[in-house]
Amino acid sequence: MRYILQSEWYKLRKSKIIFIIFTSPLVGLFLGLTTQLVNEMEGNEWYLSLFTMNVTYALLFLPLITGVLASIICRYEHQEGGWKQLLALPVTRGKVFVAKYVLLMFLVLFMQLLYFVAIYLVGWINGFTDPFPMDIVWKSILGGWVATFPLVALQLWMSILFKSFAAPFTVNVIFTLPTILAVNSEKFGPYYPWAQPFAMMNVGGNVGDVFFIPWEQLLTVVGGSFLLFFIGGYMYFQRKPV
Repeated sequence: MRYILQSEWYKLRKSKIIFIIFTSPLVGLFLGLTTQLVNEMEGNEWYLSLFTMNVTYALLFLPLITGVLASIICRYEHQEGGWKQLLALPVTRGKVFVAKYVLLMFLVLFMQLLYFVAIYLVGWINGFTDPFPMDIVWKSILGGWVATFPLVALQLWMSILFKSFAAPFTVNVIFTLPTILAVNSEKFGPYYPWAQPFAMMNVGGNVGDVFFIPWEQLLTVVGGSFLLFFIGGYMYFQRKPV
């Protein structure tokens, strides 16, 4: 497994992966610095800034970037019989699928950590005087990462299914755009995979909040959808003709 991970990382280094990973945190930093918080709003300055940044980052850029990463990690295999060359090596299909998924999750975690730095920089540059809510911010960062588990599994499945780089990205865009409407729905919001990162990163904690979803319910949905998409992608890759 270690050698497969090293091989996958070597292939990613040849792409523009670093630029892509830095895109979302930089967008969050830009939004945090340019958006003027309403003075009449009550609460911790960090909460208000974090919510403003999350609206764009967690709703749009996080789901979109994870889809781009999933497409990139399968790009070389879709070119010139790459799957045949890879699977001709003494490796199993299961280990290849797991290695790609694990590497994707590490990349998303790194992107989340960069977003954490962006949040702190926004407060430092703006001169926030309220104490930095470390527990809340970490819960938001790690919660958003956990929420991408099923989404990344689904996007990896789609990236293996489609040979074209644009096809899985287009599907991801089509389902990402309605997220703005889904998070406002009590019926569909908790079960919509593309809405789960924002729901987990939401800094609200009261039942009356617009985007509030019980953690127990959300974790159950995330865990269930993760098993569904991961096992589905795993089984498809096992039977995929190359």
